[in-house]
Amino acid sequence: MRLPWPDADLGDSLAIAALNFLASDGDRLERFLSTTGLGPHNLRKAANEPHFLKSVLEYVASDEPLLTAFAAEAGLDPAAVGRALITTQGGTKAV
Repeated sequence: MRLPWPDADLGDSLAIAALNFLASDGDRLERFLSTTGLGPHNLRKAANEPHFLKSVLEYVASDEPLLTAFAAEAGLDPAAVGRALITTQGGTKAV
């Protein structure tokens, strides 16, 4: 499924879906927390930071098997994650 170029809301929604994907599997969540230095004690606080959603998408996009698994579960083209990452950074679509 190819999504249209995502707007900021769609990018944020995709990042939240990616976080839910990570949280749905203990091993994936543990690797994410270990890599980011987050833990149960500060995850909620970090989630309120402006760049948190961007960091979730960056994490997923940086690992091809993880990206592929997330995209497959979400019914997305993996490139949609890259497009969403641009919008969560406040960037604009290249022409």
